[in-house]
Formats: sequence, structure tokens, C-alpha cells
Amino acid sequence: MNLGNGGNIKIFSGNAHVELAKSIASLLNVELGKSEVGRFSDGEISLKINESVRNADVYIIQPISMPVNENLMELLIMIDAMKRASAGTIAAVIPYYGYARQDRKSRARDPISAKLVANLITSAGCDRVITMDLHCAQIQGFFDIPLDHLVGMPKFRKYYMDKFKDMSDVVVVSPDLGSVARARSLADKLNVPIAIIDKRRAKPNESEVMNIIGDVSGRKVLLLDDMIDTAGSITNAAVALKNKGATEIFACCTHGVLSGPALERLEKSPISELVMLDTIAESCHGSIDKIKYLTVADVFAEAICRIHDGKAVSVMFD
Repeated sequence: MNLGNGGNIKIFSGNAHVELAKSIASLLNVELGKSEVGRFSDGEISLKINESVRNADVYIIQPISMPVNENLMELLIMIDAMKRASAGTIAAVIPYYGYARQDRKSRARDPISAKLVANLITSAGCDRVITMDLHCAQIQGFFDIPLDHLVGMPKFRKYYMDKFKDMSDVVVVSPDLGSVARARSLADKLNVPIAIIDKRRAKPNESEVMNIIGDVSGRKVLLLDDMIDTAGSITNAAVALKNKGATEIFACCTHGVLSGPALERLEKSPISELVMLDTIAESCHGSIDKIKYLTVADVFAEAICRIHDGKAVSVMFD
């Protein structure tokens, strides 16, 4: 993958996902920028940029994943350092955008943390954001700078088209009403029917399946979500689908947060396989045999290449 306009491009990484940053840099045929992100004895973040970035187009790879506050602060400090070092442009490449679940006031006195984080990134001096599969598409409007919203769906479509040669007994299931559009998109691409789970969430990270809308009996199920955190919703859904006669259950998500009891729940669940994109480093949460990763390095590398060369990014997903 070659940068058509040449120019002075620099790829840097915080501590959140160095492996992904190295893969992206390698695909772009550039060296990963020389920087050191450490800590002072009291826990404050210490940053050293060990090469010139003057007039360069800088891309900082940093998902806002666990530890969320540490990685967010690293990103902000790196943006500030690049701005003060006279970088030409600064793009924050955020494969997983943390704090996205608080995107509106659903109750009195709720914060809108997704907007606050957008303000912090912009105020730090960022010129552009590149991210993937936001929890809610409306978050794009929280930024007053260009935002490129990449899509992980083509990765899942290709994987399952290769995996299932016969789609006659496959159904895509949305684990909640909020994921219906995402599930319908995959179902249309695979030319299979869709089912929907109606769930009730009493409080964060806890849910209860109320109804299943659609026929899953005697079918293989593809459970699709944008993110899996404690895995309560996805495993409860899998149990309910199994009880309704689903023969085999496969799950996929863009962002595998997998906090708290997630791995234990997935291990005990009737899910045969969980496919996740590597927007979050495996080292953040560990893994089990059921989990399979698909890399997004090529998607981000192509997006960076297109942005740098002044080409459209949307055609990647047409």
C-alpha cells in the first residue's frame, strides 16, 4: 500500500494497542514513530517524542480502551505534544471510541460523556478523527472537525460467506432493538432472514430477554453486536435462542471490551464461536478458545492512505 502523494507522514502509537499501530505502519511502508509514553512516580503520564514532526501529517493510533482514563489521557497529551512541535496536521486514529455509551441524557442530571470526550480531543489540537463502528452514529455530530467513520461489517460478511457455503438455514439476530439496523445490513448482504431480541435493561451491564421476534428454530444463528462488555446481554440472548430451538449459535462484534465476568460467561455459554475485530488489544482482557480475531489494520491503513492522498474514504464500503 503506497502513499500516492508521498509527503511527510508519521505514524505514532500510545500504549493502548502498539501491535495494531505497527501493523498499520507496516502496511503503509513507513516506520512507527519514535516516542516514549511512560509514567512519573506519582502516576502522571510522561511523554517524549524522539523525532521531528515539523510540518508532518501525524496519525496517532490509540483506542480508548482499558484502562480507559489512562489511554484517553495519553491520547490528549500526545495530541498536545504534536501541536506544540509544529506538526502540519494531527489525526487521532481511535479504533474504539470509549465513553460512547453516554451519548444522550436518558435521565435527569445524566452527563453526555461522549460529547465531553469529543470536546477534549478537539481542544487538545486534533484536526481529524478516524474511528470505527461508533456505539451511536450521532456521535459523529459531536465533533466540529472532520470525522471518518469506518465500518467493520465487510469483515464479518466475508468471514461468514467463506464459513457457510450454504446459507439456507442461517438467520442473523439482533441482540436488542438498538442493533436492528446493523443486523439487517449484514442479513441483506448474506441474503438471509433476520430476528430480533426484545430485552429489558434494568441498569447498566444487566439485561433480561423478554421476547424473540422471528423464527430461529432449526437454524444456525449469527448474533451481531457493535460491542461486548461484560457479555451479559449476548450470553443471555444465546441461552434464549438455544431454548427456542437454534441449532448452533455464532456471535460477532466489532469491539471486544470483555470486562469483569465476560470471559467466564462466554466460556459457559452456548455460543460456539465469537468473532471480534482487533480494535482493542487482546492484552486488555485475555482470551479463550472460542474467540477468533479479524484484523482491521488493512482497513485503517487504506483509510489513512486515502485521506493522505485526498481521495474519498466512503468508496471503501460501497
